Amino acid sequence: MSGVQILEIGPEEGEQRLDRWLRRKFPQITQGAVEKLLRTGQIRLDGARAKSSDRVEPGQKVRVPPLPDEPAPPRDPAEGLDPEDVSAVRDMIIYEDKYLFALNKPPGLATQGGSGVTRHLDGMLEALRLPGKDKPRLVHRLDRDTSGVILAARTSQAAARLGELFFSRATRKIYWAAVVGRPVPDHGIIRYGLVKGSGHGPKGEAEKMRCIHPNEVDKTEGAKRARTDYFTVDSAGKRASWSILRPVTGRTHQLRAHMAEIGHPIVGDGKYGGSSVEDGAQLGGEISRKLHLHARSLTLPHPIEPRRTLTISAPLPDHMRRTWASLGWSLRDAPEDPFPED
Repeated sequence: MSGVQILEIGPEEGEQRLDRWLRRKFPQITQGAVEKLLRTGQIRLDGARAKSSDRVEPGQKVRVPPLPDEPAPPRDPAEGLDPEDVSAVRDMIIYEDKYLFALNKPPGLATQGGSGVTRHLDGMLEALRLPGKDKPRLVHRLDRDTSGVILAARTSQAAARLGELFFSRATRKIYWAAVVGRPVPDHGIIRYGLVKGSGHGPKGEAEKMRCIHPNEVDKTEGAKRARTDYFTVDSAGKRASWSILRPVTGRTHQLRAHMAEIGHPIVGDGKYGGSSVEDGAQLGGEISRKLHLHARSLTLPHPIEPRRTLTISAPLPDHMRRTWASLGWSLRDAPEDPFPED
């Protein structure tokens, strides 16, 4: 049994629940024991009673009563997970340090759970948990059928800071897409606002975003301004083009809705471009019917090390590589970021 301790929250330990901080410091105690010690006032935060859900901040002091020394048996973070999922999520890692992971999400994998969704990236992240640490937390999302770079924070401080960076648009996202036809001009800015439209099912299923002329955004309830920069790298005649897209804003389905609105839907997008060759979202022949939209790269300040800038790139998924080869597009021809700084 240790004596009473007064512990200070470290500079990298803020922005997390008190019970989680305690469990990481003292893995030998159960959640139930933590709750009882808090309820009886034996654990205090800055001298005052506290709840398990209270958020701790760097510099705060926690009173901890004598605790048993015997640690709880270690648990394999991957216990109970499908071995194939464990292997898959580990193979997705394209960058990692002690604060965050970057993963190359495959197409068809949901980011988070929902109605009828039992397999998703968020659940698979349990396999990347370190002993005594929290499960890595996703800090942004990609559509189920979109592939590419997605970040997960390893610490609560990194999660909070990354959330701030995405909210303040301090991140720079670059997507690659195959689109139907060839945009004219071959580079430009799309400024249509977006508003959620009603679905056609009894419970609003299949709802999609609707584009609104910029002059009508302020007059349309629920509409939000949106901006997409686009740049054409190459084309296969008038059949299809390789577009680099930059979502300056981050609205739901923004890239898909914007490209469809200007008459060049993303290949394989049955939601916004139709699902038949006649509707334009499918090229037919040997071209895959999957969505051809890939989060190619993400550039952002490091969330904890302010002097570092991260640029993380993800290789194309197999179905897009085959399309590029079929249409004669060379990866060597692409500028990583063709857009001028704002």
